[in-house]
Amino acid sequence: MKATFSGNYFSRRWHGQVPLAVLLWRDMLGVGTVVNLIVTILALTAIIRGAHAGLAVALHFAPMPYNLFLFAAIWRAPDRNTFTSIVAAGWLAVVTLI
Repeated sequence: MKATFSGNYFSRRWHGQVPLAVLLWRDMLGVGTVVNLIVTILALTAIIRGAHAGLAVALHFAPMPYNLFLFAAIWRAPDRNTFTSIVAAGWLAVVTLI
């Protein structure tokens, strides 16, 4: 039985089957940052166009489950080190607040 892309994607990262460098640099700092920037731009656009502030807040925090997943996957990684932990925690703080 073949796993779906999304199930395989999340499962591999959660179980430490993806190299830490890929998880940190590509998934978190690359893809995660782009996703957060796009959603933030959408939230700002919604406010500029007169949408309810609640919609903008909901848009801004929409990627939070993905952000927390990436952070937790890095935190669970067996080869995690202090540098990786600091970068992951800093990234999570920045994308949550900005």
